[in-house]
Amino acid sequence: MERRLHRRVRAHIKSLLQENAQEQEMEGRVVDLSLGGAKFESPLTATPGKQVTVKFVVPGASTPIYIEHAEIRWVHDRAFGVKFLEIRPNQLDELEQLIDEYVAADAQPESNNRSDS
Repeated sequence: MERRLHRRVRAHIKSLLQENAQEQEMEGRVVDLSLGGAKFESPLTATPGKQVTVKFVVPGASTPIYIEHAEIRWVHDRAFGVKFLEIRPNQLDELEQLIDEYVAADAQPESNNRSDS
């Protein structure tokens, strides 16, 4: 059984991706996030092994979380996985806080709308 190094959370975060050799940013959406990487959905034509920069546009944050060194690891249809190769300490702190917020939101008890028969 495969064990992941980092806890993973479902997320819905607007993101901007840029291949390091190009100037144009492409919009995507993070649907799964960890400290080690993320799953994206995007119209971007992704190629495994390509180096990319990633910006997470977090609602309420004054600046995006910026990860300069990442690599596309796998592609399936319009989804692809990115591994974070290097994260600056301040960006790592922000990413960790964002993941904690998603974990806390998932831990909130849902209202009991169930009808027991």
